[in-house]
Amino acid sequence: MRKVIYAISITLDGCCDHTKPIVSDETFGDSMQLMRDADLLVYGRKTHQLMVPYWPDVAKNDPTDEFAAAFVSMNKIVFSRSLKSAEDKNTRIVRTDLGEEILRLKQEHGKNILVGGVSVPSQLAELGLIDEYKFLVSPVVAGEGRRLLEGVKGLQLRLVESRSFESGHVSLRYVKS
Repeated sequence: MRKVIYAISITLDGCCDHTKPIVSDETFGDSMQLMRDADLLVYGRKTHQLMVPYWPDVAKNDPTDEFAAAFVSMNKIVFSRSLKSAEDKNTRIVRTDLGEEILRLKQEHGKNILVGGVSVPSQLAELGLIDEYKFLVSPVVAGEGRRLLEGVKGLQLRLVESRSFESGHVSLRYVKS
């Protein structure tokens, strides 16, 4: 069975706004390993519209950008009732039940499924469908923005790995208790 991994960068105060975290070259290897170990990206409309056209444009303008190339080549599923079409040829828009679709995808043959954003992962956490949580904590307090797992109650996790970087970033990996 495929694992569903929720991976996201956050600030010390749990903000998930991608304009707030400090980027670090030392954490690049962690991000690339997540991408190499997965073959499907899952997120909602808002995250999709942040990622596309940004990463495809980076891949066009800098063919040596390994992360952008990996992002462009991966299959993606966007859960949205309002998005009419996807600009990316590897993207499929899904309007059916989130839980049922993820359960079906977990049964398929393949690598890990990476989930990003805030809304879709929060719903999946409530349904108990996330197998692993990977948080990259940036050494900054944003003071505003969307928070990690807003509205999720009673989630019990067990820390299985932590790694700190000279930049002050900390990588935390949790599994369900």
